[in-house]
Amino acid sequence: MSLSGKVVLITGASKGIGRATAERVAAEGASVVINYLSDSRAAGELVAKIGADRALAVQADVSRIPDIERLVVAAVDKFGKIDIVMPNTAVMGMYDLAHATEAAFEEHFALNVKGPLLLVQKVVPHMPPNGGRVIFVSTGLNTATSVAPGYLLYVATKGAVDQLVRALSKDLASRGITVNAVAPGPTGTELFYRGKSEQLLETLRKGSPFGRFGEPDEIASVVAFLAGEDSKWVSGQVLRVNGANMV
Repeated sequence: MSLSGKVVLITGASKGIGRATAERVAAEGASVVINYLSDSRAAGELVAKIGADRALAVQADVSRIPDIERLVVAAVDKFGKIDIVMPNTAVMGMYDLAHATEAAFEEHFALNVKGPLLLVQKVVPHMPPNGGRVIFVSTGLNTATSVAPGYLLYVATKGAVDQLVRALSKDLASRGITVNAVAPGPTGTELFYRGKSEQLLETLRKGSPFGRFGEPDEIASVVAFLAGEDSKWVSGQVLRVNGANMV
C-alpha cells in the first residue's frame, strides 16, 4: 500500500470530498486525522470504519488559531508526526458585489485562506526531515477564462489559495515538501448542493460535457496521487479535476 506508515491530516473530513479522501488514503495504508466542526456522529463512524488504531477524530474550528494548534497537537500526540496535510474545510456562500458584507468577507477569508495557511504553518515543523505533502483545495469555478457568477467572495478566496500554492511551493522545497492543490469542478457534495434549486442544479448538469457532476471519490483519487511517491516531482501546481467543465 503506497501510503503505508504515512499520517494524513484532513480538515472537514467528516463528509464530502474530505471524507472520500480520508477513506481513500486509509485504504492506501495511511493513518488519518479526521477534523470536523460539528458532525461528531459522522466523524465517529469514519473512525470506526478505518479503525481506532489508524484514525483519530478531532473537533476544531479551523478558522481559529487556538483550535488549529489544538488539532495539530492532538495529531502529533496520537501519531508522532504529520506527513501530509489537506486543508479542505471551506465556506461557499453566493454573493455578488451588491450583497457582499464585511461579515461575509471575513467569514470566507478566515476559513478559506487564513485557516489553511496557518494550519500549514503549524504542521510543517512536525513533518519528517525527508519531506512531506501539502494539498490545498482550490476550485474549478475560477479559471483563466471564466469565473462563475454569484460567487464573488468564494472565488476571491480560492484565487488566494492558488497563490499560496505557488509561493509555498518555493518556500518549502528546500525541506522536500511539495505543495499543490486540486481544483474540483461541480462535485456532488452537501456543500455544493446547499441552497441550490433543482432547476439550477439541472442547468449546471447540462453545462458539463459529461452531463453530470463529479463524485467525491473521483477527487479523492487525485489527492491520493498527490499524497504518494509518484507525485514527488509535482509541486506548485493546481490540478483541475472537472470533467472538462469550465475549461
